[in-house]
Amino acid sequence: ATLSVKEFEKLNRIGEGTYGIVYRARDTRSDDIVALKKVRMDKEKDGIPISSLREITLLLKLRHPNIVELKEVVVGSHLESLFLVMSYCEQDLASLLENMPTPFSEAQVKCIALQLLRGLDYLHLNFILHRSETFTVRLHISDLCSDFGLARCYGIPLQPMTPRVVTLWYRAPELLLGTKTQTTALDMWAVGCILAELLAHKPLLPGGSEIQQVDLIVQLLGTPNENIWPGFTRLPLVGQYSLRKQPYNNLKNKFTWLSDAGLRLLNLLFMYNPLRRATAKDCLESSYFKEKPLPCEADLMPTFPHHRNKRAAPAVESQSKRNKV
Repeated sequence: ATLSVKEFEKLNRIGEGTYGIVYRARDTRSDDIVALKKVRMDKEKDGIPISSLREITLLLKLRHPNIVELKEVVVGSHLESLFLVMSYCEQDLASLLENMPTPFSEAQVKCIALQLLRGLDYLHLNFILHRSETFTVRLHISDLCSDFGLARCYGIPLQPMTPRVVTLWYRAPELLLGTKTQTTALDMWAVGCILAELLAHKPLLPGGSEIQQVDLIVQLLGTPNENIWPGFTRLPLVGQYSLRKQPYNNLKNKFTWLSDAGLRLLNLLFMYNPLRRATAKDCLESSYFKEKPLPCEADLMPTFPHHRNKRAAPAVESQSKRNKV
């Protein structure tokens, strides 16, 4: 028999994913604390939306220490709504960055990056693009907890996908320029942005619009051209931007204290040409993670669970500007 959501006591609302509201809840059968994700049915007259079915099918297949586990699917009290019961993450990276009394050390940054990369490597091996708005990491027990509302399988040939899938600050240049073929390289650009943000203690490319976002990328990495990015001039939206002439890569100036291996890794993640951008597997083998300071152990990471465990947490509007642009 299908379980009812009545078996779960909702404790507080902890956020809103791409396709649904997320609650912290207690499973009354086992006393376990879980995340209960209500699947949006706003415009559905004929049952469950395809996007939700896709998410459920994907998550049921995935089993990895760095990926959030979908435990079961339960129905709402009137059978018209659906809830995903998932393992609970006490914090996400965005809230941790906002609540930490001091910035992460480089050893801690490496620990977070490795968790992120292991989770993505597993997803990509399983032909899944993450493409979510933010990555969230369960730091103390090493889970990468992801919003799979926009995850999807990719195969050969690559199918056109929806363009507005990654928060602007983490959006790859090919997406901003209207590419129709999207690959795992999109995720890797976002990883570069997150790694840089953790190292610098502030967002790397905080654009307020698509035009400003492209300009920030050009200021940082130089103006792209056909030599370094074959096919660049044929991208659908390239004519909508007037790119400044900027011949220099300024990553080294921005991260003067970072080791050669660290700069190499960032540069590989920020390759304009998606085909040359580092994969998650490439990154995991980077010498940056093998040199001092070495990554700290996951269970030594600080945690601030109380930030998400407040019973009467107010509705999360957008967890600062980083989540919805």
